[in-house]
Amino acid sequence: MDARFTAEQDEIRRTLRELLHKRCGAEELRAAVDTPAGHDPALWTTLAEQLGLPGLALPEAYGGVGCSVTELALACEETGRVLAPSPLLATTVLAAPLLLALGTEEQRSNLLPRLASGALTAALAVPGTCLATALGLTGDNHGDWAGGGRAGGVQAKRSEDGAWRLYGQVDQVLDGHSAGLLVVAAHSGGFSRSRTLLFLVRAGADGLVRMRQTSLDATRPQARLQLRDVDAELLGHQDADVLSVLSVLARVGDTAAAVLAAEAVGGADRVLERTVEYVKQREQFGRAIGSFQAVKHRLADLYVQVQAARSAAYYAAWATAASDERVGPLALAQALEALRATASEGVQLHGGIGFTWEHEAHLYFKRAAGDELLFGPVHRLRAYAAEEARLFGGGEVAV
Repeated sequence: MDARFTAEQDEIRRTLRELLHKRCGAEELRAAVDTPAGHDPALWTTLAEQLGLPGLALPEAYGGVGCSVTELALACEETGRVLAPSPLLATTVLAAPLLLALGTEEQRSNLLPRLASGALTAALAVPGTCLATALGLTGDNHGDWAGGGRAGGVQAKRSEDGAWRLYGQVDQVLDGHSAGLLVVAAHSGGFSRSRTLLFLVRAGADGLVRMRQTSLDATRPQARLQLRDVDAELLGHQDADVLSVLSVLARVGDTAAAVLAAEAVGGADRVLERTVEYVKQREQFGRAIGSFQAVKHRLADLYVQVQAARSAAYYAAWATAASDERVGPLALAQALEALRATASEGVQLHGGIGFTWEHEAHLYFKRAAGDELLFGPVHRLRAYAAEEARLFGGGEVAV
């Protein structure tokens, strides 16, 4: 493994960092999250047209750039540094790979070029609070997480003419209020032939009600979807194998975990950078508090933790394409832990100002906590990884 980045990869990082520095400062961030979309559409258009970010990891045949997950992870590390609110995670990391892996050629040709250009955004809708389970991050995704029978979730029924109709409710859908396309996980077959399938629902479909929800992390807007006998299109062929659907979801989950890990590392690095700048300026007893040995030790520990998380995130991004190892969830656990630690220490070392609403330190802390609620928590990510690796004799790991 050659750990050095190519000139193209370094250029992606440099160009994106310069753009986000100009277009996504603290004031722009707060203004963007207060808009109905939850992000700045003008910035999203710029990211798509100038950098091709939505199609970075999509094949050139479908209008993408043709890069690997590594380039996408490096790009998300930069967006994570500034907590840039955008449909990138929902569209490019979660929804587009599902369309690429499971969609028919007609579905790919019609939808992927629009996703790659940024003209269309998408969101993955998984019932309840089961996103981490559906992606295979904290447990086996072969269960009944999509609902079924009286278990709630989303139900899919097929009429005599072959059309599919969905009904049910989905909470905590990332960018679900603004996405032009929804990839909905639904239960079909009833008790006799129970299976989980994915369906495409267009924005504006009759019977679809979307409501933006208040979320802990405002930079990751979420929505509640109500599907009241909504017309839907099966993702893939009519004879889709449920096991292949679940395996693709798990594979996408591994990739998403690697990208999210890089994003969390970017946030942790920025918090540490800002904290070091502050302790050099803040004086107490006639000297900068950064000169105190206790403060130096705390910052040194954070630096080691962030660098270890960065190494894990880079390796996970590389491993998704170059090996069969499934290390994304472990990298995500380490990165989220680093982000939570640096954000917490950042708040502490900023003193009184670190607790104020006006300062940005709390935004990074909320990102760490919010991502753990969506994709974790950390101890369950590690426990399931240990169970898969049979580190404790092949038995189940208590969580």
